[in-house]
Amino acid sequence: MAHVWCSSAQAVDLPNIGDAAGKYLSIEDEQRLGEAFMRNLRQSLTINDDPEIDEYIQSLGYRLVANTDAGGRKFTFFVVEDPNVNAFAGPGGYIGINTGLILITENEDELAAVMAHEISHVTQRHLARAFEASSKMSLPATAAILAAIILGSKNGQLGEAAIAATAAGSAQSQLNFTFSNEEEADRIGMQILAKSGFNPHSMPQFFERLQQSTRFTDNQAYEFLRTHPVTTARIADSGNRAEQLPYQPKPDSGNYLLIKTKILVEEKTKTLNGVDYFAELLKDANPKNEYALRYGYALALLADNKYDKARKEISKLIKQDPERLAYQLVLAKVEMTAGHTDKALDIYADNFKLYPHNYPLTILYTNALIQSGQPENAAKLLQEHLRQKSPTPQIYNLLAQAESDAGHIAEAHQALAEYHYLNGRTRIAIEQLKIALDNTGENDATRKARIQARLTQLQDEVKSEAKQPDKDDRFL
Repeated sequence: MAHVWCSSAQAVDLPNIGDAAGKYLSIEDEQRLGEAFMRNLRQSLTINDDPEIDEYIQSLGYRLVANTDAGGRKFTFFVVEDPNVNAFAGPGGYIGINTGLILITENEDELAAVMAHEISHVTQRHLARAFEASSKMSLPATAAILAAIILGSKNGQLGEAAIAATAAGSAQSQLNFTFSNEEEADRIGMQILAKSGFNPHSMPQFFERLQQSTRFTDNQAYEFLRTHPVTTARIADSGNRAEQLPYQPKPDSGNYLLIKTKILVEEKTKTLNGVDYFAELLKDANPKNEYALRYGYALALLADNKYDKARKEISKLIKQDPERLAYQLVLAKVEMTAGHTDKALDIYADNFKLYPHNYPLTILYTNALIQSGQPENAAKLLQEHLRQKSPTPQIYNLLAQAESDAGHIAEAHQALAEYHYLNGRTRIAIEQLKIALDNTGENDATRKARIQARLTQLQDEVKSEAKQPDKDDRFL
């Protein structure tokens, strides 16, 4: 079950894949389902791979998770490139936020409110209860259905067709959280907000603002307000609950506005002159958000190859706040794209000492090392990162490039295999592992055994996907 705040589709039916036993999925099984669900999503949705945006949404998500009874559950937060106002929670703690939703929020508290609501659906096991361990659907089929629902939020016919193809002939049940689930997610979500230093009123206020914005119109810009109704009574009830939750606001880091601005730069540079857009906004800038607009202006200048002007603008911000990593990364990008490779590498190296294995810094630093002809150093840094942090497709893609440039053919294809696997292309991953195996020397028995073990694991997964469950088969 995926909770979808969708902006462009009718609710769709799903097969009833549980029984009346009420046995819920274990957290481990739910995590496996979530991983398969995410691989399915990556095949059809555009996941934003900007490392700074990814780092921010993960950091915000885990600030909230730290104040829940997560029971050791792992969460993964990600941003989807989509202008529609949408957010969803999938199994295994996979929570997606559309760029359109981020841009429509007015402050970090509102964005945190949406995420806290989604987190609550996971921690309260609203998702797991829909797929009991005794279900007769296979894990791959269930993951495909869940991914189809997210696709259906973008294209109703596509979603329904995907479901029909995956579960033809199955009994159907409606994919929607119950009112009590929504009420509980509101209540728990506001408690999470208060404990995390966010305003619990931001949840009902955000709902009310969206409701009011469509009150006198027939457009369907926020159709999730119909598929997951936000009633006046619900807003009032959550507002009353918020009154009972005192909170201690935490200092604003300023990162929310920078990330929102970065997303806005990407959007504006696709449709109009981003340089003119931000230059105009800066003329009447509020002192409180001038830093974010100047940051956007510098990024727009960089995108327009106006390196000297971009350097000048970002240098103003660095003078005001020399330790803010976001500014340092822009300056390094300016120097790198302007052809001043040594200056860029010095900036990356100096900051890496202060922020070792910071995700966006690692991505940008290793990319610069590869471009400057230092693939061995890049590969070493990426391998160290993988030993300490969770893997991402982008890390493996860079590692494959670094290993290839360094002449390490087997290692390059191993990394490519993991890149394709995380993007849902298991069969291509298998082919990459076979190539890696063929390029591993006979004297490297340890590497051969490791590649063979991974190859067998993925081949077993493909066999499981191809297998049609018999009536006595169970979920896992």
